[in-house]
Amino acid sequence: MATVFEEQNISKAIMRMGLPAMLGQLTTLIYNIADTFFVSLTKEPAMIAAVTLCTPILLIIMSIASVFGMGGNSVIARLLGEEKKKEVRSTLNFCLYAMVIAGIVILLAGFLFMKPIAKISGADAENMAYTYDYLKYIFTGAPFIILSNGLVHLFRSLGFIKESTIGLALGNSVNIIFDFVFIVLLGWGTAGAALATSFGFFCSTVYYLACMIQAKRKGNPLVSLSIKNFAPNKKMVRSVVSIGIPGALITVLLSVSNIVLNNFIGIYGSNAVASYGIAYKVDMVPIMLSVGLSQGVAPLVGYYYGAGKRNRMSQAVKTSTMYGVLLGAVFLVVFWLFGAKLASVFLHDEALVHQAGYFISILGLSAPMLGIINMITSYFQALGSAVKSLLITIMRNVILFIPAVVILNSLWQLDGVIAAQPVVETVLAVICMVMYVKDC
Repeated sequence: MATVFEEQNISKAIMRMGLPAMLGQLTTLIYNIADTFFVSLTKEPAMIAAVTLCTPILLIIMSIASVFGMGGNSVIARLLGEEKKKEVRSTLNFCLYAMVIAGIVILLAGFLFMKPIAKISGADAENMAYTYDYLKYIFTGAPFIILSNGLVHLFRSLGFIKESTIGLALGNSVNIIFDFVFIVLLGWGTAGAALATSFGFFCSTVYYLACMIQAKRKGNPLVSLSIKNFAPNKKMVRSVVSIGIPGALITVLLSVSNIVLNNFIGIYGSNAVASYGIAYKVDMVPIMLSVGLSQGVAPLVGYYYGAGKRNRMSQAVKTSTMYGVLLGAVFLVVFWLFGAKLASVFLHDEALVHQAGYFISILGLSAPMLGIINMITSYFQALGSAVKSLLITIMRNVILFIPAVVILNSLWQLDGVIAAQPVVETVLAVICMVMYVKDC
């Protein structure tokens, strides 16, 4: 663990922390795309639309994991920098059992309010049944979705980089295999996609818990699974939640903004929703890689901050941001050159392929900005600056995005709705740079 955090070459340290996290996000993206791909084989736009409409709900469930996963990640990294191992163990134990409790609550609440949730998501008479089928199995797997996503962040903060990546790859591989079985072989459609997703998260959760048991048996002083050690104090809970909630709100507000967006796109019919759904899945590649890089580097930033190494912390942030911008620029070019070809992998109707390809090229304009926004957000989270990270999130998904969708829709209809994302991301990137310079 020390060899990772004490690596003298900043670029090498970033790669050692960031690349596994990016790989983990990429495997998550692959399973997400696989869901859409296998559902698209049904050649039923209403099914594709249903998966698109349910994605924000899945992200909201995942965001619960961020409260304790990202919050615990930030706190644990700083505690390790301060060499407070006992507090690390207590924080890890609290986060683990808090996620178990949260998962059970979400499962029960999901089944109780499933029909209203489907309607709020933007489902209509054409795709309501498919949407309901998807939500049913996603809520069933909620405890494992939360545990799996939360433990990924906690493992990274402990230095369990390889294990965090293997767990993600395992869960996503299982999901892809059962996507084929449930959707293609058994014909279960959206229900099969959701069931495969939940089963994948179940498998990764089992793996993570097995890793923790093994680490405990080997005498790792940072790991504790015993419920007897579940003794959170006010300072611990406040430290985790104050960082975790802004981290979770990133996903929650993103989901809320996507729900608003889906409702506006829904005005133009299921075909428009299906085209956007495919474009959004493709656009998730640079988004998830950028998120992976920033989240992977966050424990490094937190460690430097806790250890008082401010110059190295600044180097890590600036270098990671540069890498993120360059990565986004590559995707911008690829999307403009090959947008329609990428869309044709999922869609078979020529008009839909053309429309989705156009959407991909527009969404790609925001890719370079992601390197700035995500890294600065992770920087403030790593330092424990909850208010600033929350402010970026609120600006991104509420203050700027929702008004932009409304205004641009009134000006240019569907084209305007799609253009809202790159417009907002460009403005926000400038704001983030100003916030970072003022904080230094």
